[in-house]
Amino acid sequence: MKHGKLLRRAAGLVLVLAMVLPLSGPGLVIDASAVTRAEIDALKNKSGDIASQKKDIQNQLKAVKADKDAAMNKKLLIEDQIDLIRQEIDSTNELIAMYDQLIAEKTAELEQAEANEKAQFELFCQRMRHMEEQGETSYWSILFSSADFSELLDNYMMIEEIIEYDNKVIADLEALQTQVASDRAELEGAQAEQEEAKAGLIVSQNELKAQEAEVDKLIKEINAHEDQLEAMEEELNKAAKDLDAQIKAKEKEYAAQIANVPSESGYLWPLPSNYNVITSFAGGRVHPVTGKYGNHAGVDISAPGGTKIYAAMSGVVIHAAKGTGSSWSYGNYVIVAHSNGTNTLYAHMSRIGCSKGQTVKQGDVIGYVGSTGRSTGNHLHFEVRQGSTRKDPLNYFKDKALYGRDNGKSKPVWDWMK
Repeated sequence: MKHGKLLRRAAGLVLVLAMVLPLSGPGLVIDASAVTRAEIDALKNKSGDIASQKKDIQNQLKAVKADKDAAMNKKLLIEDQIDLIRQEIDSTNELIAMYDQLIAEKTAELEQAEANEKAQFELFCQRMRHMEEQGETSYWSILFSSADFSELLDNYMMIEEIIEYDNKVIADLEALQTQVASDRAELEGAQAEQEEAKAGLIVSQNELKAQEAEVDKLIKEINAHEDQLEAMEEELNKAAKDLDAQIKAKEKEYAAQIANVPSESGYLWPLPSNYNVITSFAGGRVHPVTGKYGNHAGVDISAPGGTKIYAAMSGVVIHAAKGTGSSWSYGNYVIVAHSNGTNTLYAHMSRIGCSKGQTVKQGDVIGYVGSTGRSTGNHLHFEVRQGSTRKDPLNYFKDKALYGRDNGKSKPVWDWMK
């Protein structure tokens, strides 16, 4: 009798353990996402600030008067708007990348939750099959089959544990089903927000194209005014002179850093080698449009918008921003100071590809060709200075095949210079 009682108790414990142990299999804890909602909201707020600035510029555009300077003023305002659109595009691309990461994380969480749910459901089914295999035997019949009070208590405790276990199986299954639904909703929400960001990106890209086309149109309008072109050159020359003091101060500020960057023995052509047509020379010259004699601080090199601009020599970037004050004529421009005592200037960039204080190596991309500032077409304005003396950049490239334009035709620069 006692032996039978011990067997029944052991069987009850084995049954309970068999049902409880699988619960440790599927985990219910999911690691927190690396991408936080706060980061995404911050990017959205940044986009909102940019949109507000764009609206302010748009209001200024409406206020520009229709006179000879209006086209240039409008061009400069549109260029400011283009800069903001590019920031908006960069911000949106960053937001889309964050959504990529968030979606990947939510997908993994959903797959894990679904796997946990499947395992828990299988456990539930196993329990149901076990109960079915036990037939019509009820808990009451087990209790009434007890031989004595001690066995009755044992059977009651075993039944209570089984019922508690069954309830936990069902509760865990319900919790996992809720988690699966929540994870799926979060994933679908992130996917919908990403699609919205992508749609906004397309709008910004189209807006950028339209604004760039408007700048091209304004450039043609500006080219119709010879006196406007003459004024542009005068302003560029004034800006070149005004920069001398600023460059001297910056070279002093970065002197220690500049001294630690060795200069190469020669200068690298600042554009891809196939862009070698000079449209405007340094020094005294007859303006190609106005026919009037003037002075030019550097050389203008023809190249399509977006062409990479290279650092002509290793050095330290002492300026990398949109021109202000007298230097606004340069548009977006970069100055690199070199340890050999010279500095190089690159103007009218569509975009700047470096930052002030950055050490660059010869051949590093520091920006992209454009037509910002006092410019009537895509080109690179390139200067070489030593102290306050402006050098003719072409003197440093006498071994390179360069061409100039004469009555619409190109001919070698060195023939031109004879």
